[in-house]
Amino acid sequence: MARIAGVDLPREKRIEIALTYIYGIGRVTAGKLLDESGVNPDIRVKDLTDDDVKKISEALEKSGISVEGDLRREVSLDIKRLTEIGCYRGIRHRKGLPVRGQRTKNNARTRKGPRKTIANKKK
Repeated sequence: MARIAGVDLPREKRIEIALTYIYGIGRVTAGKLLDESGVNPDIRVKDLTDDDVKKISEALEKSGISVEGDLRREVSLDIKRLTEIGCYRGIRHRKGLPVRGQRTKNNARTRKGPRKTIANKKK
């Protein structure tokens, strides 16, 4: 099983798709990493050699892209900074409401959670 950046990649998927299972790597970045390392993007993860895995890991380190734990820590620190300085976005994070200007009258259930019914409220 291939293990890159502390993540076990799914064995049956193409390496180009499997790399997207790493937090912080999307399709475009995965393609660039494979071009840099010289690994065929159509090969399955189970068919990768140890040398191929090493090449991909080195290309990831060389690119300077923060992934997994470092990136998660970075994002959480950014959110924490926003809440501490009390800016609009920080207040929205603190209240659990949408941060990027979406309306909240009808939707926003993902951020707000399940409905809390209020007695005698029809509108």
